[in-house]
Amino acid sequence: MFRTIRYVRGLGEAQPDRSPGRGLSTAVGATAAGELAHHLADLRLVDHHVHGATRGELSADAFEDAITESDRRRRPGQSSFDSQVGFSILRWCAPVLDLEPHSRASSYLSRRRDLGPEEVNRRLLRASGVAEHLVDTGFAAADLLDVEEMGAAAGSRTREVVRLESVAEEVAAGAPTASGYAAAFDDRLAARLASGAVGTKSILAYRHGLDVDPTRPVPSDVTAAASRWLRAVEAAGTARVSDPVLLRHCLWAGVDAGLPLQIHTGFGDTDLDLHRSNPVLLTDFLRLAEPWGTPVVLLHCYPFHREAGYLAQMFPNVFFDVGEAVNYLGVQSVQLVAESLELGPFTKQLFSSDAWGPAELHYLGAHLWRRAMAAVLGRVVADGDWSLAEAMRVASMVGAGNATALYGLGQ
Repeated sequence: MFRTIRYVRGLGEAQPDRSPGRGLSTAVGATAAGELAHHLADLRLVDHHVHGATRGELSADAFEDAITESDRRRRPGQSSFDSQVGFSILRWCAPVLDLEPHSRASSYLSRRRDLGPEEVNRRLLRASGVAEHLVDTGFAAADLLDVEEMGAAAGSRTREVVRLESVAEEVAAGAPTASGYAAAFDDRLAARLASGAVGTKSILAYRHGLDVDPTRPVPSDVTAAASRWLRAVEAAGTARVSDPVLLRHCLWAGVDAGLPLQIHTGFGDTDLDLHRSNPVLLTDFLRLAEPWGTPVVLLHCYPFHREAGYLAQMFPNVFFDVGEAVNYLGVQSVQLVAESLELGPFTKQLFSSDAWGPAELHYLGAHLWRRAMAAVLGRVVADGDWSLAEAMRVASMVGAGNATALYGLGQ
């Protein structure tokens, strides 16, 4: 049993109802909920969408910046700790660093500095109980542990997920001709995938919005768009792809690759227009891509997780998670997890933390998900709506089994 169990005692455990006539049934429910909580605590998770933990030391301000999705300066007197994620860190991460639960933020940050980044990462990553990390390496890679370093720190098996827009930007940095751009992109993507990657990812929602023409762009349009973009890259000296034609080219390249194609939807940082990240905007694209059979995995989804559940029920090749929001909702993640289980088939849901930066987010992504699943499933078992065996099977599928099958991790 891994270390996390020490910090999840009482996870989802029902208390006996003392009202007359209810003692026996509620005692049985409490026993079942306790067994489910222990099952979840022991479950070795597959975090199918995650980023590296921060490599170096974080100052107090940098840490507070890193536990919010906002990139704006805080107003004087405001702290990122005064939030659901901040309270969760002080409640659940503090004991992993040998502090009392509900420690003060100043004490927590001091202890973090005393231990140093390597020890903090090791403790929190290993306490999360994640057996496999599928790592998106496409953003701020120099500041984060790479795929191999994540595996060493976490004691996990790690694989890469290739960000398609990053491939386009790598190609542009090599100054290809406009007419040779598409072929250079295909070659670069093939090389990245051949190195052992298990999936691709698009950040179309950030760079344009999901309300884009869903059709595959014709070669002449790709060449014309590449010509415009490459001239802009040469003038600016930096490459950031945002042309909708080239973004569609990236998206369809992910379809052609045949590996699970992750697409960011919903909650994200201030680069995002939230109303343009609703996954239902992908409906026409999903219809067009369906004949290829490529799995499409909708990431994050909150506050559109019900829409994602609908799409997962409608389309055989659509999957989804509620990663990242679990961290930021803290104790309210119980409601999020309950809603994610409403319409979406249980075989189409996956666990992820989408943690980026502080290893606290990697730990909380796993810990809060376990607690939420234990609370939600424990209730339906205690009420007699599900059997304990059914609840354990669903928890295992969402926590690890679905991702193992989808990404071929057992091969």
